[in-house]
Amino acid sequence: MLKSLKDLKTDRELINAIDWDMTPEEAVRLYLEWGNNWARGNYVIRSKNDVSHYFVVNTWKEKPVIYLIKRSSEDAQELALIEIPEKIRTRFSKQNGFMKGVYAVDGEVKQWLKKELGNA
Repeated sequence: MLKSLKDLKTDRELINAIDWDMTPEEAVRLYLEWGNNWARGNYVIRSKNDVSHYFVVNTWKEKPVIYLIKRSSEDAQELALIEIPEKIRTRFSKQNGFMKGVYAVDGEVKQWLKKELGNA
């Protein structure tokens, strides 16, 4: 069962594990292509035991939502589903041209989420 924002707020260990700079694209590069990459950034995957926790905005459904993802070279698990407040969701959709996809959490969405989780 996916955690809610309320559930996530009480899980400080999980909150502290979140990589706020990880993007969906970088996660794919690191974890799905890790055998073919050289160290461009600060993070290198050294084994199948390495994992990252990061947020994405998923716009494939009627209303965009945020997922907390746990990514390894083996798989990706959705750990939490978070509803975005309507005003922020509307602005996000307009900024992205109402396109369907999976986006990095940034800008106003990231600021709101960090504030909600006590990381602002």
